[in-house]
Amino acid sequence: MWFCGGATTTFIRNFCRKAAPNLRKINPKVPPQEASAIAESLYLLLKQHGPLTVSNTWNHVKEAGVGGLNSKTHMKIMLKWMRGRKMLKLFCHHVGSNKKFLHCTLPEESLSEQSKAAMDLKLLAEKPAVKRRKQKKL
Repeated sequence: MWFCGGATTTFIRNFCRKAAPNLRKINPKVPPQEASAIAESLYLLLKQHGPLTVSNTWNHVKEAGVGGLNSKTHMKIMLKWMRGRKMLKLFCHHVGSNKKFLHCTLPEESLSEQSKAAMDLKLLAEKPAVKRRKQKKL
């Protein structure tokens, strides 16, 4: 008889899943300066045109004439590299029984507002130092 205690179920739950891919180790196949220039142009393109599928992104890239991208496959690698650097977000949109995967930019305003709110909370949490005088015994 097998004993299925809490430790066993935790072990099974944690080790039966595949590990998430490490997106930070993706090689963009171009020098770092060129990769950042391509990423900046892709970021601006996605910011202007809103959430786009990969094929729509490729069409906009061809129209805009973004330099440095050799092919659609290279653009996909760059998009994955940008997701690993937290520049883009990939989300799924269900249309009937079909799925569409869309890339969009992360909201910049909320990040700055969050950091500002965190600083305000930190300032409120810190209490000013109050020096107490020692009372003399009579």
